[in-house]
Amino acid sequence: MQKLTNKEEEIMHILWKLKKAFVKEVQAEITEDQPHYNTLSTIVRNLEEKGYVSHNAFGNTHQYYPIVSIEEYRKRFMSNAIDNYFGSSYKSMVSFFAKEEKISAAELREILAMIESPKEEK
Repeated sequence: MQKLTNKEEEIMHILWKLKKAFVKEVQAEITEDQPHYNTLSTIVRNLEEKGYVSHNAFGNTHQYYPIVSIEEYRKRFMSNAIDNYFGSSYKSMVSFFAKEEKISAAELREILAMIESPKEEK
């Protein structure tokens, strides 16, 4: 899975939200620094080349839809972030957020309860 640019990631979040969309519909969802239609169309086609989206053709126009789920992307993104910024240590990541006061003691207790609770069988 290739890394996405910030703009590509923004477009993916829009496609995940809309489920399927024409470029004009994606463009309407962008509130800041809205790219020109042709630029946006190129970004979406790049996402298709990278294997993140596919399309259905309706004459000369295309309706795009994500083929990589947000869960799949989140898992890959978080794994890479933990590897690159925390030396593959989840403990380092959690302690970073605790020191930065981005996670409360109550939230840490919830996480600990999840870890200690018996796993549900599937």
